[in-house]
Amino acid sequence: MKKEQSGFTMLELLVALVLVSMLLMVALPAYTGAVDKARVTQATGDILRIEAAIEKNFTNVGGLPANLAEIGMDRLIDPWGNPYRYLNIEALANPGVGATRKDHNLIPLNRDYDLYSMGKDGRSVSPITGTTSRDDILRAGNGGWVGYAGDF
Repeated sequence: MKKEQSGFTMLELLVALVLVSMLLMVALPAYTGAVDKARVTQATGDILRIEAAIEKNFTNVGGLPANLAEIGMDRLIDPWGNPYRYLNIEALANPGVGATRKDHNLIPLNRDYDLYSMGKDGRSVSPITGTTSRDDILRAGNGGWVGYAGDF
């Protein structure tokens, strides 16, 4: 009498492994894209929340805060683990020169203050068309627009 063995053959295991790998190749980029989109949405919401606190401070005090600590938002970090950046442009001696955020024509994005996240790479430069700034989430048009720098 022959003893019958049960189990998977090597070919069946290989086919199953290939199928699982193919599913992962399709699902992983979709998941990563959804996570990135959620982080951008969170950063945009945070910037709008900080903007509201700055506007409230402006109404109560009559001026813009010197930094985010004055409005209690200095400990807020973006979804990538970096602090949000704030620059009171009105307080600068020469507002058109220096660290203000600029568009592709090197025109400042705001006249009152800059507020942004450095994005996924954690780096940024003044013109938003720079390679390191394309992933930034920023405020532009004196608060008329908030979003992904690549979309501005």
